[in-house]
Amino acid sequence: MASLSLDIISDILCRLCVEDLLRFRCVSKPWCSLIDGPDFIKLHLSRSLKTNTNLSLVLRYCYLFSVNFDSLKRAQKLKHPLDENDKGEGTEILGSCNGLLALFNGEEEIALWNPSTRKSLMLPVTEIEFPPWCFICQFIVYGLGYDPISDDYKLVRMVQFYGKDADSFDSEVKVYSLKTNSWRRIKDFPFYLKYKRGYGVLANNALHWVVSKKPESDTKSFVVALDLGTEEYRVVDLPDCLDKEFHMNVKALGGCLCMVANYWEFHVVDIWIMKEYGVKESWTKLLTVKQPEVISDFEFVFPLAYSKNGDKVLLNQDDIKFVWYDLKSKRVKNVRIRGAPRSFEAEMLVGSLVPLNGNGAMINKRKQDDQKKQRKNKKERGFTWCYK
Repeated sequence: MASLSLDIISDILCRLCVEDLLRFRCVSKPWCSLIDGPDFIKLHLSRSLKTNTNLSLVLRYCYLFSVNFDSLKRAQKLKHPLDENDKGEGTEILGSCNGLLALFNGEEEIALWNPSTRKSLMLPVTEIEFPPWCFICQFIVYGLGYDPISDDYKLVRMVQFYGKDADSFDSEVKVYSLKTNSWRRIKDFPFYLKYKRGYGVLANNALHWVVSKKPESDTKSFVVALDLGTEEYRVVDLPDCLDKEFHMNVKALGGCLCMVANYWEFHVVDIWIMKEYGVKESWTKLLTVKQPEVISDFEFVFPLAYSKNGDKVLLNQDDIKFVWYDLKSKRVKNVRIRGAPRSFEAEMLVGSLVPLNGNGAMINKRKQDDQKKQRKNKKERGFTWCYK
């Protein structure tokens, strides 16, 4: 191997899983420097995403579980950085991006975690800035993504407040930057969030939510995106042929934005995919799930990932089971995973070497304890806080 160029070595190593690469860092100083370098980290991630490799399913109930995507045979419990402080409510997954998970434990603690490298970073706490007339939050949602312009990972926190009347609302939006290890406020969100647990869906370096213009008087659903580069909001055009009443949701599949149209009255779900982001005419109906022809009984199905050769789509059925949908035969096959919880939320995760050092700042335990004491004192003095 000593006679091979670094380019050839990089091309060989980028095909391996993270676990092997972490071991191979010990081969030599040049190998360690290569594997830890930003160029190789991006090369390895890009290849994994393009070839649909190094993927796993992360299941969340009270605990977190990992399932190898290639086999989908067994769920293994994950030990994560918020385990010790979990008060029994379970740790939530706020988002997944390029091998990183954003975790929340219900006690104001948020962590970024790379399960492949087992590295984590506790985020600084940022207070909610309430409007003068309101001390009650309606929704708090998050979204995790990557900004290629600044080469930065960002966590968005969006808070929605009750307004002065039943048909009004206010909002606060803050963005955490991994590079600066800090939060800052951006432009308020001028749309009404439709779902309390509607975390931002990442596609094309933007986060997406289902919204309406007003809580009561104008409730027609549509999709809005937050561009992580410009940090501007924009409305996403939907297909023209949606002529019936349906329940809308958004997901991501293979890096593309998906729209899930659930026609509850007809027991039918259509899944649309935007093949060319931002081009309305590129919306294509990917598949239709009918009851009972395709699946005997369901309330909802969401797409998770394509199979390695792209001829099947893994669907989450009612947060209780997975099925493979064959795009050619239009039939489904049940997936049985040993050790999986009876009900769950599911996220796709790609194994990566993405680091969490940011600018080198890690919040130490003493600073966290000081922040908790300050918040506790404010609560005792009568301040009102809002939790998820």
